[in-house]
Amino acid sequence: MLCGIILLTRKQPLHKADNNPATISFSKNTVAVIQIYGPIYISQSPSGLFRGADSVVRRLHKLNSRDDVKAVVLRINSPGGSVAAVQEICDEVNLLRKNKKIVVTSMGDVTASGGYYIASQSDRIIADKGTLTGSIGVIIQLANVQELFRKVGVRMETIRTGPFKDIGSPFRELTPQERQLFQGLIDDSYNQFVDAVAQGRKMDRAKVLKLADGRVFTGIQAKDAGLIDDFGNSEEAIRVAAGMAGIKGTPTVIGDTGYFDRFLQIFNNSTSDVKIVSDLLANRKIRLDYMLE
Repeated sequence: MLCGIILLTRKQPLHKADNNPATISFSKNTVAVIQIYGPIYISQSPSGLFRGADSVVRRLHKLNSRDDVKAVVLRINSPGGSVAAVQEICDEVNLLRKNKKIVVTSMGDVTASGGYYIASQSDRIIADKGTLTGSIGVIIQLANVQELFRKVGVRMETIRTGPFKDIGSPFRELTPQERQLFQGLIDDSYNQFVDAVAQGRKMDRAKVLKLADGRVFTGIQAKDAGLIDDFGNSEEAIRVAAGMAGIKGTPTVIGDTGYFDRFLQIFNNSTSDVKIVSDLLANRKIRLDYMLE
């Protein structure tokens, strides 16, 4: 049995005025940076140590009540996540904009599916030319281990209260009725996605539908298609956000610390993915995902 201890140290930001968006800033010309890294799910850590969508929601909610924060930059590097988690974050983004705060998205390596869903709700989207984005669509993945269990001599018996109570069971095939039910869930969530992009990007819905077949775009392709606004890195996104908010000169920048928070979020996401696999056999977890696969 192996045991180990991981020691983490936190370095103070070199040019940030504050590393906690909840802390009061003395400047009234503040831009807050919120990082959304990795798969986006509701946190599975009751203690709240590991960051999930609920942590992002709390941070955005606190920023909305701060008069000194004039703009928020969402630094997104994510392939997407669960429908509910993505929509919870979008609700807070829309509240920020309703409260007259500028929201700018800065895309990283990948800002796809649910990541793009969130980005589409911001006032402006900045990406790199090589960023992968798009992947507008919904997916449900179900395991079927029926043949494997038959080979090893394992048989599952299910007692249920209704025909759909064990829908998605990995121990049998889907019935035609179940496939139809799942397709209805997919179609409804897909239409919500398309509507959100059309509204957020101020695009004709028919144009969005032509792009919403699950394909991935580079930054250059996305700009040509109207899915993003311009090219640049995270510093450019901060500059753009400050300018749109009417901030003169160099803004005060507050936000996520960086390495420590990213480690916790990546660790949380990795453990969540392991749990997802185990749940296929244990709890038959069924979840709608806005996810790049």
